Amino acid sequence: MKRDILTYIRENMSSFSKGQKRIAEFILDSYDKAAFMTASKLGQTVNVSESTVVRFAAELGYDGYPSMQKSLQKMIRSRLTSVQRIEMAHDQIGDDVVSSVLRSDVSMIRSTLEELDRGLFNGAVEAILNAKKIYIIGARSSMSISHFLAFYFNVIFDNVREISENSASEVFEQILRVGKGDVVIGVSFPRYSSRTVKAMDYARDRGATVIAITDSEASPIASKAHITLTAKSDMASFVDSLVAPLSLVNALIVAVSQKRDQDVAQTFRQLEQIWEEYDVFDKTGN
Repeated sequence: MKRDILTYIRENMSSFSKGQKRIAEFILDSYDKAAFMTASKLGQTVNVSESTVVRFAAELGYDGYPSMQKSLQKMIRSRLTSVQRIEMAHDQIGDDVVSSVLRSDVSMIRSTLEELDRGLFNGAVEAILNAKKIYIIGARSSMSISHFLAFYFNVIFDNVREISENSASEVFEQILRVGKGDVVIGVSFPRYSSRTVKAMDYARDRGATVIAITDSEASPIASKAHITLTAKSDMASFVDSLVAPLSLVNALIVAVSQKRDQDVAQTFRQLEQIWEEYDVFDKTGN
């Protein structure tokens, strides 16, 4: 289903059976809870059978209840407030927080590895290597990923510009001269930053090659990008799990550096001399 599931439910409410209407009303009122309920649990909550819940998913055009559940989960990740995330986390995580969070992160990395399009990844590497200028933008929690990327790209290249998001006007001032031959890398995960979306839209209109690093093709920055690299992320309470996105960015840095291995090696030889001369790193543990 490409349409918003809530809109579809509202528009077709009159066609549902009595039991299906109970399910529909619960989803409309508490979609943040329904998205993480099993078919059995949802049925118990609204006093219908599990089979009625499964048939309801089919009625909406899904090939099964898990598909409908996944659709709900994707939709709500960009809608939930921080307070809703905290409330929902109590049901999701349980008492063993460490195991729940780390296992979820492992699962996110595994899914990212299995689903990553290697052709798009290699295309992003080539575009970056051939760029006149490389602009990197990320906001809020996604800024941690974009900053990490910019830090290492600044070691590899001399044409990198990290865009700060102090205000909407400042963002456009920093990318004012972006154009053909440049690459703009936007990093955005739920809840998506409107400034990042607008900046990427501007860059594309100006003829730059736009690369999105985000969680899915349904992300608002994916529609602005020529190349979209997806990494799974999830919510751990109000915290966004960005372990898989960081791993993807790490792979991108390594792939690019391997193409520039001689230049990178020379850069680090110079840096090691500077670090030694100015006593940059603590040596007490050596």
